[in-house]
Amino acid sequence: MQHDEPPATPPPYVLSLYISGTTPHSARALVSIRDICETHLPGRYQLEIIDILLHPTKVAQDQIIATPTLIRRSPLPVRRFIGDMSQKERILRGLGLSAAITDASREEDLL
Repeated sequence: MQHDEPPATPPPYVLSLYISGTTPHSARALVSIRDICETHLPGRYQLEIIDILLHPTKVAQDQIIATPTLIRRSPLPVRRFIGDMSQKERILRGLGLSAAITDASREEDLL
């Protein structure tokens, strides 16, 4: 008798976004990353928002040199993205979601 195993669930994405207070640049980064996560990783991500002004110990531990900085902790390997988080294609590729870029391009071609 053969046992059918359920399809493997992809690992959750564990992300940390370092921002600097409530600046417009930080707010844009937060909106962009949340949009990417909700669109391409619904129910499959954990996003920790870390204000460098409130958590200097974490800044030192993760060696943050600029904000905004996004760290993908899981799935491995760890990846860092520094600067403009509105460049969605760059972020999607770095997160390993390049198939999402192809799907979005196809949808735009159909419109």
